[in-house]
Amino acid sequence: MQTLENSPEHTLEQILPAAQAAFSACSTINDLEQAKARFLGKSGVLTEQLKGLGKLSAEARPAAGAAINVVKQGVEEALKQRRDAILQAEQEKQLASESLDVTLPARARGEGGLHPVTLTLQRIEQLFHSIGFEVAEGPEIETDFYNFTALNIPDDHPARAMHDTFYIDEQHVLRTHTSPVQVHYMQEALKNNSGPPLKIIAPGRVYRVDSDATHSPMFHQVEGLWVDENISFANLKGVVQDFLQRFFERDDLQVRFRPSFFPFTEPSAEMDMSWNGGWLEIGGCGMVHPEVFGHVGIDSEKYRGFAFGLGVERLAMLRYGVNDLRLFFNNDLRFLKQFN
Repeated sequence: MQTLENSPEHTLEQILPAAQAAFSACSTINDLEQAKARFLGKSGVLTEQLKGLGKLSAEARPAAGAAINVVKQGVEEALKQRRDAILQAEQEKQLASESLDVTLPARARGEGGLHPVTLTLQRIEQLFHSIGFEVAEGPEIETDFYNFTALNIPDDHPARAMHDTFYIDEQHVLRTHTSPVQVHYMQEALKNNSGPPLKIIAPGRVYRVDSDATHSPMFHQVEGLWVDENISFANLKGVVQDFLQRFFERDDLQVRFRPSFFPFTEPSAEMDMSWNGGWLEIGGCGMVHPEVFGHVGIDSEKYRGFAFGLGVERLAMLRYGVNDLRLFFNNDLRFLKQFN
């Protein structure tokens, strides 16, 4: 292609036809940019024309400048038209190479589901609500008083040691159980003249320094409390057995108590349930210790109560046949989607 720079004549009338011819010969945007520089760049022919205005007389300069601007507008319009044509051609080429089969089925929209621990918590709350228990909640960061002192846990108890409990500072911990919720609830009930009698469960996250196939630093508990004038161990066993039978949908499931010790109950027991031909420990329980009633202002001579605690993940593992607690918290979709 003969460029204007090499042409012996650089008259203003020749510039627009030359630019149109140069632009039309371009097949890519890169080629077009190079052609543009020959006419509109810093050393382009139109720029040279504008530089030449300084050599003209003051009378001739306005008319010459107007003529140059007319040619410049024509060149810019030709440039725009060719750029649009090249882009259109490239788009059509791309569309032709990326044909779309509209008869293909659409991609399915992914749907989430509830976590197995959430499903277990919902089932627990539903079953206890059906026999008159309310659901109570409390803070996960607790004071030393609510997590230990109000529950009759002495200063030398292992639960107070840093190897067993996450301390925020000297007076605050990540709660090690949901028993503090019971203390908060009893205090509020007395303050508002709304009890006893009291029947609550306290489900929620708890934290302990422990991690293996059957333990996690963060896990879930559900604790129960029933306070009234004539509450006994028989009531405790009846509630626990009724719940477990309905939770696992097994009328033949039996519960037994083994003597144990907990600072906040007296007497205390470990709860076992019949499972696969043997006995399996499922939680702890007992009659509320008078010292606990004393911290919240309930008359232990008039009222009695029982409390129990169950591990939510353990119930979920047994119900769904999961053999490693850590699967609940690894966020593996291959595991979680089985519960959707």
